[in-house]
Amino acid sequence: MTTLLAFLFVLGVLVFVHEFGHFIVARLHGVRVLTFSLGFGPKLIKFRRGDTEYCVSAVPLGGYVKLAGETVEDNRTFAPDEFLSKSKWVRFQVYIAGPIMNVLLAVIVLAGVLSRGADVALYTSAPAVIGTVAPGSPAERAGVQPGDTIVSVAGHDTPTWDSVETALLPKANRELNVTLIRAGTRHDIKITPEGVGKYEFGQIGILPVMRPEVQLVTSGSPAEQAGLQRGDLIVGVDGTTNLTREQIIDRIRKSNGQPLTFTIVRGGESTELRITPSGGMIGMQITPFEVRRVDPTIPEAFRLSLKQNWESTVQIGQTVKGLVSREVPMRQLMGPVAIAELSGQAAALGWATLFNVMAMISLNLGLINLLPVPVLDGGHIAILAAEGLARRDFSDKWKERILLAGAALIVLLMVTVIFNDISRLLR
Repeated sequence: MTTLLAFLFVLGVLVFVHEFGHFIVARLHGVRVLTFSLGFGPKLIKFRRGDTEYCVSAVPLGGYVKLAGETVEDNRTFAPDEFLSKSKWVRFQVYIAGPIMNVLLAVIVLAGVLSRGADVALYTSAPAVIGTVAPGSPAERAGVQPGDTIVSVAGHDTPTWDSVETALLPKANRELNVTLIRAGTRHDIKITPEGVGKYEFGQIGILPVMRPEVQLVTSGSPAEQAGLQRGDLIVGVDGTTNLTREQIIDRIRKSNGQPLTFTIVRGGESTELRITPSGGMIGMQITPFEVRRVDPTIPEAFRLSLKQNWESTVQIGQTVKGLVSREVPMRQLMGPVAIAELSGQAAALGWATLFNVMAMISLNLGLINLLPVPVLDGGHIAILAAEGLARRDFSDKWKERILLAGAALIVLLMVTVIFNDISRLLR
């Protein structure tokens, strides 16, 4: 039930914002709006205000705004309030308003999420220095070693861990050229990422150098009595270094009450603390990696949102390019079932995570709608642009053929993503 409600909430907001963009710009230019609908198919709820019928329809996978005289098939009276009676510039504004509203929603919602502040993993913005290589992984088979720094994947510079992960995720089962630095020497190797999980994201079996960080010390606990503090970095236990969060917890649980020597880094200096667990615990909470607290002001949150949305826009562009060139497998595309599942998982983690997912999907929806594919807003804009360059209107028959081809492409895409969703459920 949570998944369904989260999905309907996210989709409802995104569709409303998109269609409201078309609606409000059309009204501002004096275009008569006949219908504003959330959903398709039979109308479940409807009411009329002025010339417009507002309704909620049975199939909640989109929505539409019906304008007077919108197509040549409509019974046009050639009145000045009909859509096709307006100039190309006005029609362009109406078409582009929906995608722009989705992009603006992504920026505003993400800024709201960021303004709450968060603990950010330091490694994501640091150079991609490899801490561990999983046994039997593609990286190990290719000869990658701890301490190597990845600087390029598939010809694209990767200055951070974030950029490495972004480059690998869509490239499952495709051989890639990877450039790394080892002891000051440049090495070019070939690696084929494995498809991991039901979305088959590309991974090669590497992790960054991670130093678990203490986030909370319980009052009166053995950890507090020994002098452990929030922000301490745990770099070793009983002389063993490079332990993961899980390995540290496992050692504490298996200590049988025997004291453990923790090597920590505080303020850049290393020290040792001797802590005796009680009941398999020492009274602390630790993150898997070093973090920094970010509490931006509202203007800073908007700047961060713009930066992150631009980075996501570049990534979406690369993904679309990869789909066309067949470098990105079609099976990674998500349909309504996957979006519903993602929304449900986000809702279970809290409102901030759900709104973060909403911002991501809204950006995708806005940008995809700008693609020059007939039926989409971008397709209509492309036809207007072509007519403007040709300085004449194309024939109605020619436009109809283009729109039919676009509709067929969209149907094929929907069949593909729904097939992907069903395949993941079966797996």
